[in-house]
Amino acid sequence: MNDDLMQAAMLYGVKDLRIEEVEKPEVGLGEVLVKIKAATTCGTDLKILQRGYLERIIQLPTVFGHEWAGEVVDIGEGVVWPEVGMRIRAGNSAPCLRCRMCGRGQYNLCEDMLWLWGAYAEYIRVPARTVLVNTQQIPQHISYEEAAIAEPLACVLHGADRAGVKLGDTVAIIGAGPIGLLHLLTARKLGATKIIISDLIEERLMFAQKLGADETINANEEDSVEAVKRLTNGHGADVVVEAIGLPITWEQALRMARKGGMVLEFGGCPLGTKITVSTELIHYGEVTIRAAFHATPLYFKRALNLIASGTLDVKPIITRRMPLKEIAKAFEILEKSKSDLKIAIFP
Repeated sequence: MNDDLMQAAMLYGVKDLRIEEVEKPEVGLGEVLVKIKAATTCGTDLKILQRGYLERIIQLPTVFGHEWAGEVVDIGEGVVWPEVGMRIRAGNSAPCLRCRMCGRGQYNLCEDMLWLWGAYAEYIRVPARTVLVNTQQIPQHISYEEAAIAEPLACVLHGADRAGVKLGDTVAIIGAGPIGLLHLLTARKLGATKIIISDLIEERLMFAQKLGADETINANEEDSVEAVKRLTNGHGADVVVEAIGLPITWEQALRMARKGGMVLEFGGCPLGTKITVSTELIHYGEVTIRAAFHATPLYFKRALNLIASGTLDVKPIITRRMPLKEIAKAFEILEKSKSDLKIAIFP
């Protein structure tokens, strides 16, 4: 494929994934064109492929993929930063800074959010608002694939703040996929002294142990709620993080928390689903329930800084590297593999 003329792009409907050649994007006022150097796969991309997503965020068919890093190859009129040749990454969202939610500082809930997709490609055009609000320069000493993981880490940092993990806490995490493991790493840095993680896949639990999990629970072999109670002397965890996105595990998370504990419902469930909540648990047990959606530009900046400083080592989470032409195979692997977590895609 000719880099000077064409862009590799993914067009899909649900379960319809293909590569097509399209025109190389041209930049407009305030925009920049970036040559993708690495893009990482995400559970959200897999959900989009399997069941679609909120139409206000993404409309099908489209180019997709949203965790990326690359090099600026062209800038539009009026752009003073970044410069051509600069290594950058950008968040997949840019709040308007004017709406009611932005006025309250809840930028991740912006009522006029600009979303950016198109990372599984040779080039991506970054809109002017995103350039101004949510673009970061990548330090030379970290790889493009590490920088790409700033996006999911930003979301995890937002969630960790919502959950209020503190020094000495016992944290239970449901799900040992990439997001669950990023929560594990983050909780440890925040001072959690005991981290319990559950999953259905033994290979992922073994990986979690290598990354520092104190206890692992194979939910195929024992009741995960009872196991958390057993491992906390019958009390339950101080903080419970649901990192899968299913109603059944949302409900399990509520039963894992101690009296006065915190439950963070982090994983996004299928549209239209509901859960049942015990009023006794909420009232007499004073269990707090919070959710966390996406992140703000500040969390994107913090995430990249934590990676660049070496405070959080995200390299182990990338378990495979593949060319863009094999993107369909990459997602097939993610659906079926027991040991692969994130795949770095290279155009």
